[in-house]
Amino acid sequence: MLAKTKPRRTDNQPVRPRVAVALAVGILIVAAFQAALTIGAPFGAAAQGGTNPGQLPDPLRLVTGLLAVVWLFAALLVLARGDRALVHLPEAVARVGTWGLVGLLGLGALLNFASSSPWERYGWGPFTLVMFFLAVVLARSGLPRHALAPAPQVSA
Repeated sequence: MLAKTKPRRTDNQPVRPRVAVALAVGILIVAAFQAALTIGAPFGAAAQGGTNPGQLPDPLRLVTGLLAVVWLFAALLVLARGDRALVHLPEAVARVGTWGLVGLLGLGALLNFASSSPWERYGWGPFTLVMFFLAVVLARSGLPRHALAPAPQVSA
């Protein structure tokens, strides 16, 4: 007879915090790139299909500014998921948000590999794919140690 197995509720220590930090560093690289585009860096050939070499037009620079903020939030999210939070986020937000990030990074990798820009196809494509795999590992990891610990008993 097969023994019943318990649901996966492990912490994957010390892998989880290291994966979260590595993913957060990758995300911060993307955020810095988006911020550089926003302030007028001439990296348009490596962004948004490469159709705007040099500086991006003002409407696209606004978009990259918003994306830089989104990426910064994503870094905070993965650090919270990896139990290395800089800002407290509810566990459910970190868990669901990390799965959302998995989807966005998967889509981003596909779009980068399909781009006509060699910078995106051969640079951002592999970079985003690595971040996608790190996000999958982090999202599939178990609950953090503090979520598994029994609640302290208060004596009256």
